[in-house]
Amino acid sequence: MKVGIYTLGCKVNQFETQALESELVSRGHELVPFDAPADAYIVNTCTVTASSDKKSRQAIRRAKRQNPDAFVAVCGCYSQISPGAVRLLDADLVTGTGDRCAFIKLLEEGFASRLPLVHVPDVMRRGPFEALPAGGLSGRTRAMLKVEDGCVNFCSYCIIPHARGPVRSLPMDEALRETRRLREEGYRELVITGIEISSYGADFHDGTGLADLTGAVCREAGDVRVRLGSLEPRTLTEEFCARLAPLPNLCPQFHLSLQSGCDDTLRRMNRKYDTARFSRSVELLRAHFDDPAVTTDLIVGFPGETESEFEETLAFIRKCAFSAMHIFPYSPRSGTPAAEMENQVPRAVKEERARRAQALAETLRDGYLSRCLGRVYPVLFESEAGGVSRGHAPNYAEVEVLSSGLHNRVLPVRMESAENGILRGRLL
Repeated sequence: MKVGIYTLGCKVNQFETQALESELVSRGHELVPFDAPADAYIVNTCTVTASSDKKSRQAIRRAKRQNPDAFVAVCGCYSQISPGAVRLLDADLVTGTGDRCAFIKLLEEGFASRLPLVHVPDVMRRGPFEALPAGGLSGRTRAMLKVEDGCVNFCSYCIIPHARGPVRSLPMDEALRETRRLREEGYRELVITGIEISSYGADFHDGTGLADLTGAVCREAGDVRVRLGSLEPRTLTEEFCARLAPLPNLCPQFHLSLQSGCDDTLRRMNRKYDTARFSRSVELLRAHFDDPAVTTDLIVGFPGETESEFEETLAFIRKCAFSAMHIFPYSPRSGTPAAEMENQVPRAVKEERARRAQALAETLRDGYLSRCLGRVYPVLFESEAGGVSRGHAPNYAEVEVLSSGLHNRVLPVRMESAENGILRGRLL
């Protein structure tokens, strides 16, 4: 079969798509771009917001338009939560977030028989962690290493615990085996990812945690860079930072999900920390690492957020001085407590607050990048166009240089200027 794949959502979905790609190729199928003629299309969906649901539906319709005779298979979080709605879009195969190897077999069988099938088992009864091959197609420089699935935090705005189920972790020996394989295949950076990696090891019940995994992976990776995915702020303790700071190949970039800088709003969100605890996390990072990049997510216009509460959030953002931020206007997600809360914020107000927060985020980003000028960073080069090579420093700052032929090499670059969020430098 010729198969085109479209992926929405987070790094976990991207990882799982890479695993699907590897499995398809190993079984003799040909991968083609999603907008090219294909025998089958796979849509790996997201459901984190109502907008994600809409984009997932649009991708399914797009596949049906491109080739009405193609077999359309849908997996991921949206189809896990809303399999009936996906089937109404004339998807031929509807599965959820589990058993990706079985998904390929169902795709092959469905393509041969042309019989529609909905197969979405109860996510809360899911078995152990499903180990999938990390990495992907040739030409990539960075590989994602999925070590955890599931979440039990139940934030009031989030549907993901219902889409992914309870916490399951990749056994340590399997994580190290994958790390070794990826290093041998030539990847130059590994990203430790999962739905909630701060919960890694909780299902082992033996005290193993994320710090143990990170240390072991960094040692096994050798000179390959290791980067942590999104962290719950309470993960950052004195012990955690002291154990990780000496690791020479751990990237000094830490993504801490803030969501709001107002304690009242955090309580309505059912987040498990307050701004004082978040501040402590940032302080620990800056005490143990050399000018680390601290990045975050922010939701503006959450139900009940007043102008005063939003101003508290802006003040807290200034205090934290994030190097980069992802800012989202709150989007009601059906099936979550927040969608039923009173005092929903008007759309125009949410959009206006998002613009103000974005302007502040860009100011803070520029301030961080200005501190990078004159410094030398090892840059992993990932792409090239028009004689300009582009990659990322360990702090995840985007860097470009006037040179070519650098793909998948890590080279020292002195930073000379910054413009529009990108550092420009000179190879040493």
